[in-house]
Amino acid sequence: MNLSVVIPCYRSRDTLVELVSRLHASLPAIADDYEIILVVDGSPDDTFAVARALEREDDRVNAVLLRRNFGQHHASLAGIARARFEVTVLMDDDLQHRPEEIHKLLAPLNDPTIDVVYGNAVDEEHRLLRNWTSQGVKILMERMGVRHARLFSSFLAFRTSLRAGFVQVLGEVYIDVLLSWTTNEVIAVPVTMDQRSVGSSGYTWGSLLNLTWDMTTGSSTVPLRLVTGAGIASFIAGLVILAAILGNYWAHGPDVPGWTSQAGMTAAFSGLMMLSIGIVGEYLGRLHIAAMRRPTYLVRVQGGLGPIVGTPGAVLDVTATTDDADALAEALRKRYAGSEQATGT
Repeated sequence: MNLSVVIPCYRSRDTLVELVSRLHASLPAIADDYEIILVVDGSPDDTFAVARALEREDDRVNAVLLRRNFGQHHASLAGIARARFEVTVLMDDDLQHRPEEIHKLLAPLNDPTIDVVYGNAVDEEHRLLRNWTSQGVKILMERMGVRHARLFSSFLAFRTSLRAGFVQVLGEVYIDVLLSWTTNEVIAVPVTMDQRSVGSSGYTWGSLLNLTWDMTTGSSTVPLRLVTGAGIASFIAGLVILAAILGNYWAHGPDVPGWTSQAGMTAAFSGLMMLSIGIVGEYLGRLHIAAMRRPTYLVRVQGGLGPIVGTPGAVLDVTATTDDADALAEALRKRYAGSEQATGT
């Protein structure tokens, strides 16, 4: 089969050369033809200069530069829009995903009924607590209505034709959620992953929690249903308490004690009301952001790429020429030439 390998890049100038070299070494054995799309997500270093140099060395490499940092999933979407071949492989830029393991993702796609294949690590590349938390979050997301969440991974292969289901997407996007909307034929296979050798993960505990919340509220109405259920439960509890108070009044007359229980119930129900308003507000905020029609991503330059195959939910600026790409790459190289992580590419 023919492959489009999409790699969102951020602060990855020290890993791209090795990553692309290993891809060139491993892909010819499993693909008739392939392309490598490096989407530089507004990286504050000369990552694009490295990507552009790799593009000039081999016409199967395409360097795309976004105008600012839009986020990993948005950058991935920009690359998927430019994929020319029937199968797209999505992987990280930090060498944790081995190019030599891509064949494991492709094998199940020989079955025409399978659309998406995730690579799940045999031995998790993160610390034990982080791995347990990640698995727990995925289970919670699945219970909250995000399909296939237990299988999610940033190392995956899927049929490029699925991107037709992304066209109307606006606002925040998550590739895993978009794929879950387009097909039920999703599986996972075990793959070997490496520890990060350069830099550190951009995902902190806080950002992971935010990601979980965004993916859940952005793809499911289960939180709203939970609020409805909590409201019904609170109403029933209120009726029970009212009946108990009236029964006590009729049986024993007025009773002054009860301040503690009253204060506790007021605090609990007030907290529930604020939580409910917050969740409803989250959904209203998403509608407001979608109504503003902010671009999902904006391309500054796309090097030697030809016409765009798909433009899912994005406003594109593709007027820059190859000369513009070289000028930008040289300017970035000069700007960061004195940094400690300067590359020798």
